[in-house]
Amino acid sequence: MSQAVKRHDRYLARTVRDTCQRHGLLRAGDRVLVALSGGKDSYTMLQLLRGYVRSLDYEVRLVAVHLDQRQPGYDGSKLVAWLEQSGVDYEILSEDTFSVVTEKLEAGATYCSLCSRLRRGILYSAAERLGCNKVALGHHRDDGLETFLLNLFYGGKLQAMPASFTTDDGRFEVIRPLIDCAEADIAEYAVAHEFPILPCNLCGSQEGLKRERVSELLASLEKENPNVRAIMATALANVRPSHLLDTEVRDAWLARPDHVRPTNAARRETHFQALPVRGRRLTVLE
Repeated sequence: MSQAVKRHDRYLARTVRDTCQRHGLLRAGDRVLVALSGGKDSYTMLQLLRGYVRSLDYEVRLVAVHLDQRQPGYDGSKLVAWLEQSGVDYEILSEDTFSVVTEKLEAGATYCSLCSRLRRGILYSAAERLGCNKVALGHHRDDGLETFLLNLFYGGKLQAMPASFTTDDGRFEVIRPLIDCAEADIAEYAVAHEFPILPCNLCGSQEGLKRERVSELLASLEKENPNVRAIMATALANVRPSHLLDTEVRDAWLARPDHVRPTNAARRETHFQALPVRGRRLTVLE
């Protein structure tokens, strides 16, 4: 392995470590279901998480779970061989969600939303059966930015992807260890480690998706400003609730504890003055 690859590996490992520590993604005694789709993101997440867990002075158990969705042409043999060689605890599940998605949706409809809900429900059931209290998903920084823009442009809300959240029923905490990692860095990592990537024949077959259009927008902006994605990611962690229009957010911000961004602005003693050159004086009532 070249020195450049080693440096890149260390960079991504530090990024995942910092994300886990800053957001408290892992704690002693956690048992984490790591969702392994067979794509570059989930392979990278699993490998980096395994390295981070080995460095901890407390126990965290990982179990990789892959769902065979019965897509045409599916062959998961290379993925299974990789899992066997890696020595990680794993399970392979099988459920025909492919037929459900293609039968329920009309031609031209976006598959991703329904497919994701079905897959997520199956993973939650597996997590409960395996005694896992957390589910790790492989969403990265670019996924979060695209989701933010999709919600902004098409959903009418300011919402991205948090590093962690608790499911509505309170059973699991869903974590995203790669949420600060750029997709380009993950792609480079996956190539260097020769992960056996499984293609998606469902959403990958659709063109003209809204997410695809948002991704193209970011790519075009990046030509003008190469750091635009990094700047946007920083902005999502640097919110100013007092300058938004949501009244509930405003009220919550005004009621914030004293330690949350205390106001330390000093009063200015002098200001620039613009003296009047013309006008009609106001009548001052006493």
